[in-house]
Amino acid sequence: MSAVDLKKALEAGLRDLGLSLSGGQVDQLLAYQDLIAKWNKVYNLTAVRDPQEMLTHHLLDSLAAIPPLLRQTGGESVNLLDVGSGGGLPGVVIAITCPQIEVHCVDTVLKKATFIQQVAATVRLPNLRGIHARVESLKAEEGGYDVVCSRAFASLVDFTTWSRSALKPGAVWMAMKGKHPSDELSALASDVAVFHVEQLKVPGLDAERCIVWLRPAVS
Repeated sequence: MSAVDLKKALEAGLRDLGLSLSGGQVDQLLAYQDLIAKWNKVYNLTAVRDPQEMLTHHLLDSLAAIPPLLRQTGGESVNLLDVGSGGGLPGVVIAITCPQIEVHCVDTVLKKATFIQQVAATVRLPNLRGIHARVESLKAEEGGYDVVCSRAFASLVDFTTWSRSALKPGAVWMAMKGKHPSDELSALASDVAVFHVEQLKVPGLDAERCIVWLRPAVS
């Protein structure tokens, strides 16, 4: 798939999602995908190698979460933590499409946190930062986050347990999942409240996707 065709496919996907991005943002998304492909030759950031598949399974899959995120945050300037970010999905995509959001991507693997820092410098994203740490070590006293998100990272129980200390008062969790995770939802502790499960439609991807929105339960 040529670079021109990739760009056309991305622009068509954005239209399907109702997202209006500038030409510069579209170029940033494609530059980010190029960086993943280049780093993938040395570091195993993703098992997906085909550019077209990378577009649907990574970029568009992450972009599908942007409209729900903007509705949840009201388009305001917030701090977001992407847990177990790996190659920066969805964190980097959020940083590109939502410049008003300060995005931190945390991963326990140093090379992955380093890659995020490289993306921030190369694609020129002053609102993006890679953090090499365990999410359990991030404390709300150090600033905390309004939204803590993950994409195919861990079970809902583990995700909410490990990242709770990073939440600001009034913050929410945004867990990107495939099929509706009924078993994981039923396993949640009583101190975690699910307030919305939102179905997503990813352009070009014939697979179930959803976002589970959660917050600490009020005792």
